[in-house]
Amino acid sequence: MPKDKIHAAENEFNFLDPISPSEIGFDIDGVVADTMKAFIRVARDEFGINYISKEQITSYWIEECLPVPLDIIKTIINRLLADPFGIELEPLPGAREILMKLAAHGRLTFVTARPAKEPIEAWLVSILSGVPRGDIRVIATGHHSAKAGQLEELKLKYFIDDHPETCQDLHKRGIRTIVFDQPWNRGHTPFLRISSWKDLSGIIKMPY
Repeated sequence: MPKDKIHAAENEFNFLDPISPSEIGFDIDGVVADTMKAFIRVARDEFGINYISKEQITSYWIEECLPVPLDIIKTIINRLLADPFGIELEPLPGAREILMKLAAHGRLTFVTARPAKEPIEAWLVSILSGVPRGDIRVIATGHHSAKAGQLEELKLKYFIDDHPETCQDLHKRGIRTIVFDQPWNRGHTPFLRISSWKDLSGIIKMPY
């Protein structure tokens, strides 16, 4: 993130110092989990598709931007949803370390549009080894549009997501949105944008 943007973000978000872990929620895919890296790896290793890169994924809906047959896309996505261990899903750089620091000060809340929470919940528990199981809360809404209502019910004030339409919806409803920069959400947004977990730790003065 350019320095001028970081400074502007710092000015806008000074009131977050310090942020309470109980007030912030996290999306999982594209924010905590490097889901697209796993997608590309499965496409290459299991289907021989070696001509795609993450930067080509310019739409959240993969079928709109990748020259990959729809049946293969659906098969890989189903694998990602059902078997994060089997597809060797990895956290994005810095995600585990920052979440571990936050967990030392309160419960972690993850709200995902996945249809079922159990597979990804088990994955989160494994990468956050040492965090008490009861301090990892995972809610699967089944659809992006259901996130806002869930966050309001949980009384969460802040949320980090990579899905542009979800970020817009949350912003309109008064939830302070932080968009995690990815190729599929580029463009102007009226809310804070970060490009890494290091950015998050620098802009939001988290308790240590």
